[in-house]
Amino acid sequence: MAFTANGIMMFSDIYVTASNLEEATRIARAIIEEKLGACANIHPIKSMYSWQGTIEEDEEYALSIKTKTELVDKVTARVKELHSYETPCIISHIITSGWPPYLDWIREETQ
Repeated sequence: MAFTANGIMMFSDIYVTASNLEEATRIARAIIEEKLGACANIHPIKSMYSWQGTIEEDEEYALSIKTKTELVDKVTARVKELHSYETPCIISHIITSGWPPYLDWIREETQ
């Protein structure tokens, strides 16, 4: 799988939901300490979803993890190891543009 476009490194934002602030913080800290992501934003959210035939409503926390696209699979695997959910939400979005100094910082802060 190619992770560059026209020879330019690509970056991704990985969206993850967690059951509570402690879990979100634990996941974010591990990802950053292990240099899999440069930063993670954590936001409280209200989620509504279908699970095993019922409609659920929960207070959760969303993480937005910035990383190099080549690390998405490693981030996904690590989040799955740390997460309490049977089927955690882990979705990756390619960053199509960004301020070059910020993207350079992501590159420098990740393995």
